[in-house]
Amino acid sequence: MRNLLEIVLITGMSGSGKSIALHSLEDAGYYCVDNLPPELLSPFVALQEQRGASKVAIAMDGRSATSLHSVPEQLKQLRSQGVAVRSLFLDAKTDTLVRRFSETRRFHPLSRINASNQHRTLVDAIEAERELLCEIREQAHVLDTSMIRSSQLQGYVKSLVSAPINQLTLVFESFAFKRGVPLDADYVFDVRMLPNPHYESGLRHLTGRDDGVANYLRSQVEVNDMFNHIEHFISHWLHALVRDHRSYVTVAIGCTGGQHRSVYLAEALALSFSKRWNTLKRHRELDVKTRPEPPAALVS
Repeated sequence: MRNLLEIVLITGMSGSGKSIALHSLEDAGYYCVDNLPPELLSPFVALQEQRGASKVAIAMDGRSATSLHSVPEQLKQLRSQGVAVRSLFLDAKTDTLVRRFSETRRFHPLSRINASNQHRTLVDAIEAERELLCEIREQAHVLDTSMIRSSQLQGYVKSLVSAPINQLTLVFESFAFKRGVPLDADYVFDVRMLPNPHYESGLRHLTGRDDGVANYLRSQVEVNDMFNHIEHFISHWLHALVRDHRSYVTVAIGCTGGQHRSVYLAEALALSFSKRWNTLKRHRELDVKTRPEPPAALVS
């Protein structure tokens, strides 16, 4: 009888935080392996099944450049054999990755072109890796680490792997347009045209999770219209997404500061869809404020 084995594959851009994600899974009870060569993926999984392992996390990245092309087919085969596979891809904006490598003074793994010691610029190496990993990214759930701290990333990864693996999970994420659109969004809705509680003196320092702000926004016709339109759009396409074998769908709601309107709508939509679907909530700007820690680069 086949052991029930769950595999979490963590891939992504160098400097996006894969080591931090792997450590969070180790804390959650996963047996973790970093930088496993793709050629060893199937034999390694077979070994873990023989050992009776139940939860394994594996990290791969551009250091395995010559054999990464085989990963999508191997994952397909593992799923066909009954192995529960989650694939997470960590991404970040190029300027963020450049800053992180500059802060740590590390070489990018694709900086060296050949044995003659020729080197790419850092930006060229990042873009080469982005192209190399594009197929794996297309088949994974993407986490944008550009704007988040390590504690946020750890929390996000743990919440994602705790969701039922054979059911679609909806992730509702609020964000501030002034800090950029999340790279991990499957759908982005702009709600900056809605009435803004920031201009109400009693509400300015509250958030969309507070009753005062929620009551104010709930009383606005435009806000209710926006909620209904987004809910209808997502509901209309959900079953098609399920047929496409999607495990996660991220719906990003953006306003100016990521504190009031986007937070309220992300909360309201998550509550509405939670009656029929698995849902997770993320508030990019609020999570930064509620998880204080000294600045630190997300590396590897």
